[in-house]
Order: sequence, then C-alpha cells, then structure tokens
Amino acid sequence: MADTMERLKDAQRRIGTLAKASPELFGGFARVSKVAASAGTFSAAQKELMAVAIAVAKGCEDCILYHVDAALKHGAKEAELIEALEVAIEMGGGPAVMYGAKALEIMRSLQ
Repeated sequence: MADTMERLKDAQRRIGTLAKASPELFGGFARVSKVAASAGTFSAAQKELMAVAIAVAKGCEDCILYHVDAALKHGAKEAELIEALEVAIEMGGGPAVMYGAKALEIMRSLQ
C-alpha cells in the first residue's frame, strides 16, 4: 500500500507542478473535471469507475491511480471495479488486460 500511495502522491505532485506552470489551462481543465465527476444520473463513484475503464483502455497508469482513489473515496466497491474493467478489456483488448490488472492491484493497495 505504501508504494501505491507514494505513486499516487507523485502523480498528484506532477499535476500540481503543471497547474502552477499553466494555471489558465489547468483552471479550465479542473472545471471540466469537476463537472464530469459530479453526481448526476450516474453517481460520482460510477463516473470515477468510467474514468478508470477509459484509463485502462488508454493505458494511463497515473490516471488509473487517480481515478481508483477517487472511486474509493466515493464508495466504489471492488466488484464494481471488476465490472468496469471487463468493459475496458472488451474495448481495449490485450493491453487493457495488463492495465486492468494494475487497476485491481491499485484498489487493493489503497483499501
């Protein structure tokens, strides 16, 4: 868990560095992210799980870290993550299998 938390903190630090370097751009992105992650028809946890699935399909480990953490904070359960990973793997093929395994490992490390 400590290693996973360190990797999450490193990713958050890198985001902070970019935000300071380009505050106008990041401010716009932060507003988009806030709207996208806010509960509506889908819960915030469900939206974060969608983001995890996309991150798995796109192969972005830092995104996986960030969105698994957010999904957990919104009450997502491991069974829900596994269902989202099944969709990601269907859409992303073999590489998504590898990143899906990382997402599951990350959730287990952060609990």
